Amino acid sequence: MRILHTMLRVGDLERSLKFYTEVLKMKLLRKRDFPEGKFTLAFVGYGDEASSAVIELTYNWGIQKYEPGTGYGHIAIAVEDAYQSCSEIRQLGGNVTREAGPMKGGTVVIAFVEDPDGYKIELIQRPGP
Repeated sequence: MRILHTMLRVGDLERSLKFYTEVLKMKLLRKRDFPEGKFTLAFVGYGDEASSAVIELTYNWGIQKYEPGTGYGHIAIAVEDAYQSCSEIRQLGGNVTREAGPMKGGTVVIAFVEDPDGYKIELIQRPGP
């Protein structure tokens, strides 16, 4: 078994796609409209769906805003340099909500950013391969 995807409902699909592809540098893997159900699904990620977990962005036609909810935590993304990533994300118009630094009570460097719908994304500094 493995994680396939995390699903997020978004209020403006194009705005969200721009954030995930341009600010977080993911690739749009596939996108499909479902006219009968009045929704669109877009899958974004850093790798092929066959071997990587991805994010499913769900846009329900005509709904422009969702509350992130109290049960949602965050998506975690590994980065080589959390400090540099925060700088780049900010330059690209992203919202850094917790600057890079060691996590409370630990040594792992983390940061948090927020997507256009208010969902939290944790950046975890991990050395490259």
